[in-house]
Amino acid sequence: MGSKTPLYEQHVEAGAKIVDFGGWDMPVHYGSQIGEHNRVRQDVGMFDVSHMTIVDIRGAGSKALLSRLLANDIGKLTEKGKALYSAMLNEDGGVLDDLIVYVDGDDYLMVVNCATREKDLRWISEQAEGFDCLVSEREGFAIIAIQGPNAITVIKNVVQSDVRALIESLKVFQGGYCGRWFIARTGYTGEKGVEVILPADDAVGLWRDLSQRGIQPIGLGARDTLRLEAGMNLYGSDMDESVTPLISNMASTVVMENHEFIGKAALQEQVRSGIEEQLVGLVMTARGVLRAHYPVFCDGVKVGEITSGAFSPTLQHSVALARISKSQGELTVEIRNKRIAVQKVTPPFVRNGKQVYKTQ
Repeated sequence: MGSKTPLYEQHVEAGAKIVDFGGWDMPVHYGSQIGEHNRVRQDVGMFDVSHMTIVDIRGAGSKALLSRLLANDIGKLTEKGKALYSAMLNEDGGVLDDLIVYVDGDDYLMVVNCATREKDLRWISEQAEGFDCLVSEREGFAIIAIQGPNAITVIKNVVQSDVRALIESLKVFQGGYCGRWFIARTGYTGEKGVEVILPADDAVGLWRDLSQRGIQPIGLGARDTLRLEAGMNLYGSDMDESVTPLISNMASTVVMENHEFIGKAALQEQVRSGIEEQLVGLVMTARGVLRAHYPVFCDGVKVGEITSGAFSPTLQHSVALARISKSQGELTVEIRNKRIAVQKVTPPFVRNGKQVYKTQ
């Protein structure tokens, strides 16, 4: 038995298939993964993502610490509540984790992955020595994500007037407090939506209120296909400590100029030596499903492998992310000893329910 979120009993009551995910008992689907995926793309759905780790970094030295910890520039957060997506690197430039951090004056709220919880907390605490700040895990809280084209309208109709006013004031990729609730215009689906961090007892009530409005719960299976269509990396699949953000389609989140951070020297050396690999999108319109670890070939020579792949319910064909050496020529993927042609594209594949990928 794994750890359980405050909403575990609600998942069981809804008939969820429960699986282990990073040591947590989580719903993979509630009957139809494709149906749940389409519900989010076409209307709205709600996710329990309370397995994610919430970290508070408070005090005057917090900004200086995060400037050293993150490959992205924390100085970009000049507006209260603004969010920043970044990688946290080791000395070799490998990705320890990817995360989102929000600013609130001298204090910051960070959300990191559940599977890297212990490693992240230990690393952050070690690096915080000598900085005038306090690092602590926020316990007793849950996170509910409401996502889809109708998500904002739905959540505003469920919450009280003060929360509604906050939501209306927020820009995309910005969050803010209403009492003990923190609401952010962020998500992992490529759709409109909010993520609500709130006390565990309140989470059960909000989940039930949303359910009574007919909002369908969505499992981790659809969450994965939604994020893949949106071209969003999954830690442990599309990047980890063995690769740098420069070969993980995350170069835009790395700020080298006037910014000293852990792993910078390794990235500079990688640039000087020449970046030989890249994380690209692949599209296959033939029958079959692209899956992780399938080998990728260019003109018959193996050049890499798929890191994430699935059938896209929105596009009705298979899509994937793959790390390959830079190459020009005809790409194929080997599926059951058969080479099938694929097209290299620039992710994302889908935004706001529509195809957006472009051929490289």
